[in-house]
Amino acid sequence: MTDRALAVVRAGALTTVQDRGRPGNAHLGVPRSGALDPPAAALVNRLVGNPPGAAVLETTLDGCALRPRTPVTVAVGGAPCPVAVDGRPVPWGAPVRVPAGALLEVGAARGGVRSYVGVSGGVAVQPVLGSRSTDLLSGLGPPPLADGALLPLGPPATPAAHVDVAPRPGPPAELVLRVTPGPRADWFTPEAVRTFSSRPYRVSPASNRVGLRCDGPPLVRCRSGELASEGMVLGAVQVPPDGRPVVFLADHPTTGGYPVIGVVRAADLPAAAQAVPGTPVRFVPVQRR
Repeated sequence: MTDRALAVVRAGALTTVQDRGRPGNAHLGVPRSGALDPPAAALVNRLVGNPPGAAVLETTLDGCALRPRTPVTVAVGGAPCPVAVDGRPVPWGAPVRVPAGALLEVGAARGGVRSYVGVSGGVAVQPVLGSRSTDLLSGLGPPPLADGALLPLGPPATPAAHVDVAPRPGPPAELVLRVTPGPRADWFTPEAVRTFSSRPYRVSPASNRVGLRCDGPPLVRCRSGELASEGMVLGAVQVPPDGRPVVFLADHPTTGGYPVIGVVRAADLPAAAQAVPGTPVRFVPVQRR
């Protein structure tokens, strides 16, 4: 291991390595994975001088603590959280120089769910199928961080950005998801279709990187039985037998047998990644573009 590495002092509840993922491999049964909030991951990379596709760390709720073996520039974005170097508060959403051996502490999210840690040079774990992303569904990529792990870093690319703080939208107070109806909306009663587009739901605590699960009125089918497995896409709203919608996120399966009542616009999914349990959810039907 070279000196360009990060030692994991505290891994947190769930911290994973993420980049832009593995799109284009669904025909092989490989999920896309990648950062759940791509704009936040791209921003922290930009702040530290990395290309937008460099690998970052995605934390979940309670952050992490890291100790670099060499001086690095870091930026923490995504869900707002306290950040400190050797116990001294430093800015969130801005590039910060961290000396070799200093302790970088990324605290618990004060709003939202997932914070992103960009490090100059990017996290340089071994790529799998062209990506360094951890995929929790398939097991591809590096495992989630564990205390004591060492993460290699790539060479720095360009200088860090000259900003005091980079503006970013806050976590949503209400999650509004634009949905293109179908392809299996005809598997549900007319009343269920109206319920889906007019009644409020809430983000379930059971949500994860595979899908945003919704609590609320169940959607009743007008057909019995199950579909043969068919392809699933990012943003597909699948309805399992309990009738409560699940919005597929980055680690979603590539096939499924439950009917899909609609597909959420990709532009709305980063907000879904930051919606805490209990956040109100509204599905708004839109026409195909």
